[in-house]
Amino acid sequence: MIDTYYKRNVIGISGCEFLWGLGLPVVLESTFLQLFLKSLGASSFQVGLIPAFSFLGSSIFALLSSYFTVGLAFKRGAVIYLHLISGMSLVIFGAILFFFEEHASVLTIFFVSYAVFSICMGMTVPVWLNYLVNIFSEERSFSGLGFMMISQNIARLISSLLIVKFVEKYSFSQTASGGIFLVVGVLFCLGSLFFLATKETSLLGPETDDSRRSFWRYMQRSVRKIFQNRNFLTFLAGDMDFYVIVSVISFYANYATAFCNIAAPIAAGFFVSCIYVGAIVTNIFLGSLDFLLPRNKYIFSKMASMAALLLLILFGYQWSFFLASFLLGVSRGTRMIVFPPSVKKLSGLNDTTSYFAVGPILTLPFALALPMAYGYFLDRFSYLHGASYRIIFFVSLALVIGSLYAVLRVNFQPNNPRR
Repeated sequence: MIDTYYKRNVIGISGCEFLWGLGLPVVLESTFLQLFLKSLGASSFQVGLIPAFSFLGSSIFALLSSYFTVGLAFKRGAVIYLHLISGMSLVIFGAILFFFEEHASVLTIFFVSYAVFSICMGMTVPVWLNYLVNIFSEERSFSGLGFMMISQNIARLISSLLIVKFVEKYSFSQTASGGIFLVVGVLFCLGSLFFLATKETSLLGPETDDSRRSFWRYMQRSVRKIFQNRNFLTFLAGDMDFYVIVSVISFYANYATAFCNIAAPIAAGFFVSCIYVGAIVTNIFLGSLDFLLPRNKYIFSKMASMAALLLLILFGYQWSFFLASFLLGVSRGTRMIVFPPSVKKLSGLNDTTSYFAVGPILTLPFALALPMAYGYFLDRFSYLHGASYRIIFFVSLALVIGSLYAVLRVNFQPNNPRR
């Protein structure tokens, strides 16, 4: 029945993701951000706070939005409002930078603003992911999400090329950077309106009786259900490389510019361009064309991550950074189209918002500690110069291998998915 609206839903979510894709290279998994912070005098530890804030927001505050939307038969309105709030948080931050004179507390203002943005995004993501997997049938979810991610990554590619020109012309001045954040926030707000074109079906069912529970009882029940689903817990362990790769992306541009003679505009723009080209390629073949089974898609993404890390460890040339970036994009792009349908499949539920919310909480200690540990290590052992970065790339490689072992133990076709 829901596939009657397949084209309409693809157009709606793809329109939203195109506008969001234009802004995401500035604020999430961003080489622009790490170079922007370095221009403000931030330490490596402070750069590591960026992914840490992002993971913290998506873990702690995700459960709140899950709780407040669990009893809703239709969640489109909640998805739109949450996207609007996330966009407005950037509009406010951009306006502060753009309209106020330069002063020494810019770094503090940035971290406060980014923390607010991370909280808003943390509340948005689980409701959004649940919405995505429920407006498509299981058979067409990979292709639907594939088209969506192609749209997003094409926009990201365009944006990354524009960032190159921006950095070449304006460097990282406060006023110009404020203008960028302001535009990104406006794009996010406009993109949220595309959800009005989508069509959903009611999610009311026996599992939605959580809506009358207190927040703490809802949280306890949600956590208990996940702990009873050992197959899903193994899956979460296998997904840990997501945090590893995000942490690597948060640092490798600084490594390239500081120790490998790569120009800042290239690192801020072309590295990201290669990431998005890799994501587009994998979105086409593993998403829209739906090649490979879900398990094999996950294995493929981890092999791409391992190859990228080996390139970063062994080489320091411009071509090797471009190729590593492409492979990181393949890994990230594959994960983005496989993760939501896999969570729905392994949960066995119609409303999987609690799974999308509780999962990041369980992985929070690792997700929070890793980028901060990397940043501390780089500051503490800065006398090692480029070798300090290669050490964290090697540690990352070992962690990805561990996540591959976990994925090999996951049953992606459980006989009794509803646990």
